[in-house]
Amino acid sequence: MNVQVVYCNHQTADLAVRERLAFSSEDIVLRAYDELRNRFPDSEHVLVSTCNRVELYSAQQQAERSPSHIELARFFSEFHSLPLDDIFSDLLEETGAQAVRHLFEVAASIDSMVLGENQIVSQVKEAYELARRGNANGPLTNALFQRALAVSARVRTETKLSEGRVSIASVAVGDFGRSIFERFDDKTVLVIGAGDMADETLRYLQNEGVGKIVVCNRTAERAERLAGEFGGTVRPWEQLDICLADADLIVSATGASEPVVSIERFQRARAKSGAKPVFILDLGAPRDFQPGVGHIDDGVFLYDIDDLEATCRKNREARATEIERAHAIIEQETARFVHELHHKATGPIIGRLRDHWHEISAAELEILFRKMSHLPDEDRRAIERTIERIVNKLLHPPLETLREESREGTPHGLLDAIRRLFHLGE
Repeated sequence: MNVQVVYCNHQTADLAVRERLAFSSEDIVLRAYDELRNRFPDSEHVLVSTCNRVELYSAQQQAERSPSHIELARFFSEFHSLPLDDIFSDLLEETGAQAVRHLFEVAASIDSMVLGENQIVSQVKEAYELARRGNANGPLTNALFQRALAVSARVRTETKLSEGRVSIASVAVGDFGRSIFERFDDKTVLVIGAGDMADETLRYLQNEGVGKIVVCNRTAERAERLAGEFGGTVRPWEQLDICLADADLIVSATGASEPVVSIERFQRARAKSGAKPVFILDLGAPRDFQPGVGHIDDGVFLYDIDDLEATCRKNREARATEIERAHAIIEQETARFVHELHHKATGPIIGRLRDHWHEISAAELEILFRKMSHLPDEDRRAIERTIERIVNKLLHPPLETLREESREGTPHGLLDAIRRLFHLGE
């Protein structure tokens, strides 16, 4: 059995790389699962693609059939039509316990930009559910992701990691927004896109007393749902340019594969709006605004996902004690999961080896007792106990070695040797 992950995130690759590797819609993820099944029919897969990370978890019942790092990187390269050399160094790999630990840290929001954010566990859950819908998962990934969600819940319950501002939206509004505007009740907020990130950001803005909310989305039904929930109005996608000029604060998270707002497009909006301050929070991955938009004039304040890192780093430093407690929980849960995983791999061999030796001893005792039928029952029982002790003592060294080796991972070489030495078969 084997678990592995190939990934890039905000700590290992910049936003431009993550944008190129992102799976920006459910349809694209499902298409990716079709491709993965064709390439690696012996593997289970779960893709986690968010604004901060792109991660492919794989698992196999037989470790020798695991795809290599370069094979998985080649999948990313060919699926996204990118040169392999351009992305290989940005795609890191973990296997075994390290891969399990990595997922637990992700689900518990230990390595998120905003420490303790609750959104990531929802994203992990949604990624797992989409893998199930796409028939890409299996028993190993089921166990892994269900345990990851349980670990996340335990960290939230047993630590104070999620107290205070713990989501990207809350940090963006509370720290960045407050540095530009003293008040929000007289501001017009434009929301481009109508997904979960937009929903969460609006909740924080509503708590700040925001005035007018305008939602502009390609799908009118989703825009109406979001606007209705927060007392906003819906504008058709064709009026986006007008909305850009009217807005004081823009929140964008569309999931589009290309920037929605170019430099030239926003320059036209600024020509209509004048030099009033405008705060743009680009939460899209890939980015919805071209980076140069932030340099059009001194009144444009553009922040994207990577701009949140400094604030999030302060958040992390302030919670050092809680991080240690969370890491202790994750280490405990990782060891427990890996032990259970390797026990499933070694348990059948141990059982077959025990049964094999005891069957031999039972057969030999039967021959002995037929020849010595005069032995009283008490003597027979004494002989049986002696033979059982001998068998158990002979079994102890190989079984103890197998257990020791299993602590570091499934000892496939040792298991194969035992099968061959004692003709245990599969």
